[in-house]
Amino acid sequence: MSNVVHEGVMIAEHDLVARDLAAVWHPCTQMREHPDLLPLVPVVRGEGAWLVGADGRHYLDAVSSWWTNIHGHGEPRIAAAIAEQARTLEHVLLAGFTHPSAIALAEQLLARAPRQAGRDPLAKVFYADNGSAAVEVALKMAFHWFRNRGEPERRKFIALHNGYHGETLGALAVGDIPLYRRIYAPLLAEAIFAPSPDAYDARPGQTPEECALEAADVLASLLDAHGQEVCALIVEPLLQCAGGMRMHHPAYLKRVRELCDAHGVFLIADEIATGFGRTGTLFACEQAGIQPDLMCVSKGLTGGFMPLAATLATQAIYDGFLDDSRERAFLHSHSYTGNPLGCAAGLASLAIFDQDGVLEHNRATAARMGGLAKDIATLPHVADARQRGMVVAFELTRDGDKATPFDPSLRIGLQAYRAALARGVVLRPLGDILYWMPPYCIDDDALAQLAEVTATTIREVTACA
Repeated sequence: MSNVVHEGVMIAEHDLVARDLAAVWHPCTQMREHPDLLPLVPVVRGEGAWLVGADGRHYLDAVSSWWTNIHGHGEPRIAAAIAEQARTLEHVLLAGFTHPSAIALAEQLLARAPRQAGRDPLAKVFYADNGSAAVEVALKMAFHWFRNRGEPERRKFIALHNGYHGETLGALAVGDIPLYRRIYAPLLAEAIFAPSPDAYDARPGQTPEECALEAADVLASLLDAHGQEVCALIVEPLLQCAGGMRMHHPAYLKRVRELCDAHGVFLIADEIATGFGRTGTLFACEQAGIQPDLMCVSKGLTGGFMPLAATLATQAIYDGFLDDSRERAFLHSHSYTGNPLGCAAGLASLAIFDQDGVLEHNRATAARMGGLAKDIATLPHVADARQRGMVVAFELTRDGDKATPFDPSLRIGLQAYRAALARGVVLRPLGDILYWMPPYCIDDDALAQLAEVTATTIREVTACA
């Protein structure tokens, strides 16, 4: 029996599990699967790329705790910044008040945001609490801006097939993952869905760029037909994360920017998961040389320490709400908007990028990840191995062919999760897709362990499938 000391009291590991299941409803979980089919792991500490369980075991956090923890668990500089801020000011409402951390973080985000020659830069930051909320803010801003200028008919959004933007009703309306969307469909606003530029869907002999531009041609037709009733298009640049870590060529984003401009439609970049170095640049849009009109960020914004999000907007969008009428103001609000603790964490996280040369370091780490992935890509049941920066994904199928998926009843992904967890690695699958998205501090030894466990796990779960 394993024990952990909490607040001076010795607690048995099994007691933590029992108490949890008696009181906690977990996210993105069929609770009936706990504790037998889906093991519940009590975690009491984090150290760099590792989580430490109540049983004393170390687990390699290969998914950065839902893609949030970019610099490592327990990063002392972020922890110190939060502690100092807590001793000074823990919270103040941001309506009618401000504070230094909110101002400084907004300035830093705007200074680092993607820029495109000939375009007015992103100029204002609206804070929210999480990624879904940041998307809600962007959607409401786009719709309301056109309404303020006398174009209420522009009330629809264009989004991509296989896209995901969050779980609130507005974010779900522009998402296309059936597992999350289907049951709530009667509650959702109308959206128009365009084909994904996903390179996985390329025909034999078709390059990723050709596949992306073909999807852009269909988008062009949709805008020709519906452009006058569309206020914004939303896209996850380069990487559809929850959709299976599907990746597309930057040429698609360039064409999308041109099409949005041609039809007077705002471009919303959902950089919630792709931002802060995950795809190889600070923001994924940079790799296409484009700048969105609205950009949503969260997850890595605070280094994984605090819930915080932001929506960045152009000056023109901001100016569209300035009026004597309060109805023409943007009245969206959250109680913890611009929370000082979250802003302090965000500032400390951004400082680490400069102090540690994180983006340069990531390029070297990504190269090592790509090298380790090559051998796994040759395994019989791996239909595709793909990489974008610090993200590597392995698509598993019955015969190693895209056309032969596993029978869903086998739950290959769940089997892989359990097998990897037993070997001390957290690989939380997306269906039958295993992926690596580790904290940037992961070292060579941990990467080697990650590759070995991934290969062993794939061989084990596909042996009798």
